[in-house]
Amino acid sequence: VQLQASGGGLVQAGGSLRLSCAASGRTVSGYNMGWFRQAPGKEREIVATISWNGRMTYYPDSVKGRFTISRDNAKNTVYLQMNSLNPEDTALYYCAAEMGPILHTKAADYDYWGQGTLVTVSS
Repeated sequence: VQLQASGGGLVQAGGSLRLSCAASGRTVSGYNMGWFRQAPGKEREIVATISWNGRMTYYPDSVKGRFTISRDNAKNTVYLQMNSLNPEDTALYYCAAEMGPILHTKAADYDYWGQGTLVTVSS
């Protein structure tokens, strides 16, 4: 599975961005998908994950109510809608895929990774 993340950019605090993760090489309809981010000097952290059928999602408290993950299996694409962005959201954002019976929140549990897309939020 190859994953290609896109949609990052520079946005002012309070603004919105929509990230996309397009998969190729294999359908990801059977995979749980996650979005992670990594800021300079910090560990990679989960920001959202969605089950293979879209019925279950998970968000950490830091983004709950502001970020929404969704997927379109027909397009082999996963999205991350980010609203009310603040400078603390500045990071390189990655999409990832794993096949398992439950949602995972640790990076080590994911098998496939995209290259990352940079999100910069100015104050």
